[in-house]
Amino acid sequence: MDRSPEDQLELIRANTVDLIPEDELLDKLRSGRPLRVKYGVDPSGPDVHLGHSVPLRKLRLFQDLGHTAVLIVGDFTGMIGDPSGRSDTRRQLTREQIERNLANYKDQLFKIVAPEKTEFHYNSEWLGKLTPEQIIRLAATHTVAQLLAREDFAKRYQAQQPISLHEFLYPIFQGYDSIAVRADVEIGGTDQTFNFLVARELQRVNPLGEPQEAQCIVTFPLLVGTDGVEKMGKSLNNYIGIMDPPDEIFGKVMSIPDEAIVSYFELCTDVPADEIAQMAADMKSGALNPRDVKRRLGREIVSLYHSAEAAQTADETFMSVFSASRQQTREDYEAVAEEVTIPESLRGKTLWVATALAELGLASSRGEARRLIQGGGVYVDERRVEDPQEEIELKPGVLLRVGKRRVARLVRS
Repeated sequence: MDRSPEDQLELIRANTVDLIPEDELLDKLRSGRPLRVKYGVDPSGPDVHLGHSVPLRKLRLFQDLGHTAVLIVGDFTGMIGDPSGRSDTRRQLTREQIERNLANYKDQLFKIVAPEKTEFHYNSEWLGKLTPEQIIRLAATHTVAQLLAREDFAKRYQAQQPISLHEFLYPIFQGYDSIAVRADVEIGGTDQTFNFLVARELQRVNPLGEPQEAQCIVTFPLLVGTDGVEKMGKSLNNYIGIMDPPDEIFGKVMSIPDEAIVSYFELCTDVPADEIAQMAADMKSGALNPRDVKRRLGREIVSLYHSAEAAQTADETFMSVFSASRQQTREDYEAVAEEVTIPESLRGKTLWVATALAELGLASSRGEARRLIQGGGVYVDERRVEDPQEEIELKPGVLLRVGKRRVARLVRS
């Protein structure tokens, strides 16, 4: 794609939060050389989801503009656990868990980015070789006060919640990734801004070698999950995987709150901005039913990761199952059910239904689950739940219907 630096910048800027600093990025684009654009993925689960697709789609744009994508899977940093946006210490992954999660990562990532224009790395390639002396020299570039200025650390410190020493190393190691791949640009969600700024500083001083030109930063809004409350993520089970079956993707899209429709169109589809703005105005005026706009959103997303034919079939199946003019059967609900994995810690346990919905990510909290139950919107298999404290055994095969459009079938991991 032959574009002027100014035109490239305009395309890059779309649907972003910050370009840091914008003038430096423009200078890099004016250099005429292909830029090295870094994006790191956390292997905390086996699925690449729509939240990842936001920066990945921008990474593909950089490729189409003639630049090089540098994809880094944080297999080493995954053993620390990214503390960004966390109110507590993240569970550390074992090497076996990471390898299991990474089994199909490449295939999923390359559904969005072009493999022939992508460098693919695991950060254990360089972080696993650092000596204790080198780690100390890297850590010496930042003070505890600087790290405690980070919002999530500051909140935990003020609330007297524990911060483990290894968590302070996460931004240092992630920053060293930028040195290792000589990144010109790093992209990601706004929750990563602190880590990206650490990388800029490490590149400038590089205590382990020659200083580098500091990377520029491009950040994006955080895509809200299907619960409409928290950032889309694997640990909260509120995500839509790009490799999910078409019916499952469509059903999950139909379950998002109406308030999230516009941001999903902006961040997850190729629909032009002016068309999205018109849909938003028409929904606000009542000229368009949000349900019908969500149906289009579902078709757009399924088409991106499967096909237009699969999207149309998923739409028809969904509308047939949830049609008010016919009596639905268990087979109907099974056809559109998403698979929800029972966490190993809960497998076979008996919990109150309200607690189970919150733990499985089917409600944003126990309070929301109680409200759904009291409103008559929760079914276990074929039976409506009337008491939030009714007990349910978490075992494979259980079918949970939550609200008007969300159906989940419990499965083993």
